[in-house]
Amino acid sequence: MTCHPSIVAAVLIALVLPPSLTAQTAPSGSKARARDLGVPFDGTTGPLNAITDVAGVEVGFTTLISGEGKRVVGKGPVRTGVTAILPRGKASSDGVFAAFYAGNGNGDMTGTHWVEENGVLETPIMITNTLSVGVVRDAVVEWMVKHDRAGPFWYPVVAETSDGRLNDMKGQHVKKEHALQALDSARSGRVQEGNVGGGTGMNCNGFKGGTGTSSRRLPAEAGGYVVGVLVQCNYGSKSEVRIAGIPVGREITGTDPCVAQQIDPPVRLATGQPAPVCGRQVNMRLPEEPEQGSIIVVVATDAPATPDQLKRIVRRVGLGMGRMGSIHGNGSGDIFIAFSTANAGADDGNSSAPDHAPVSSVKRLIAARIDPLFTATVQATEEAITNAMIAAETMVGADYWTSYAIPHDQLRAVLKKYNRLSEK
Repeated sequence: MTCHPSIVAAVLIALVLPPSLTAQTAPSGSKARARDLGVPFDGTTGPLNAITDVAGVEVGFTTLISGEGKRVVGKGPVRTGVTAILPRGKASSDGVFAAFYAGNGNGDMTGTHWVEENGVLETPIMITNTLSVGVVRDAVVEWMVKHDRAGPFWYPVVAETSDGRLNDMKGQHVKKEHALQALDSARSGRVQEGNVGGGTGMNCNGFKGGTGTSSRRLPAEAGGYVVGVLVQCNYGSKSEVRIAGIPVGREITGTDPCVAQQIDPPVRLATGQPAPVCGRQVNMRLPEEPEQGSIIVVVATDAPATPDQLKRIVRRVGLGMGRMGSIHGNGSGDIFIAFSTANAGADDGNSSAPDHAPVSSVKRLIAARIDPLFTATVQATEEAITNAMIAAETMVGADYWTSYAIPHDQLRAVLKKYNRLSEK
């Protein structure tokens, strides 16, 4: 059976799903997060433990879930979406100082040449699937024109990860209106996690993945600044993933890739072998699929950091991933962008008004005080990835591919075995 495409925005959750699927888009406040399960983390979070703890940042989603069964390009099944991050929210058109970095470049993030050259971000940050970057980029231009944003032109920042296993990605089901809805629905407050927005059809570290977020608030003596991170997680391997320092994937069972039912011809694993039918692979020992995928990481801070300092900060994202076992594999597009909401109006790049003062006064944190921001970035990245995995729910997608969420009970048991479970 099939169903009509559904659109889920951050302010309206209304899904029409096949009976075999369940809604994946409840607000994060109604889902367990990593800390709720007893996963221990260092550092102090902001009140929401989300990127929106950085004042002014708004996040919006459109989630598309429809159809089931055999993949028919252009028809479905559809398991995809769009995520929008607005550094200063919809109400402000001021640019932000920014920097980007690629841990491994097998992926795409448009608009970064100008960020690298000038250190200013003038547009929202969008995240979607690999083959929908173009339509989302064009939608951002339309949205900025509609909202009368300053500037003769823009280089929208649009990033991607591939949901090609669970989603009919080649069918390009993300349309302009979906990107516009994600932008219009962006808001502050709690951020949805798991199978939502651009993260809807993603897999992470051998389990179901998607969208995750976290934050850190520095102590007063370090400036009291906030660092927030949002990830779209679609990378890694089950055998290498670490949670709380433990290679949990090696001890969790019953979650290997499989299909809910066979089709003709059968779909195959990346190793070339036919995918097993779920529930029948108990006694099968198939080799692990090679690590391939991507992760997009957005880092926000209210600390007065200039573009060169943001470059130093964004490079630390890879250390947070390393805590979880990442090697920035050849097949992965590990691409990161960081921005600071401080120094509003200092420089709007190509969008600067003709009468903008030729010289701006800029506040800048001294280098000797930057280490706490490095630490916060590493910690929040690690927790945001973990939150994406914890919030994700098992999903059946195109060709009946089944991606299992990490089982909370098994995870807790493994952490307890190694004395890493926090039972406060």
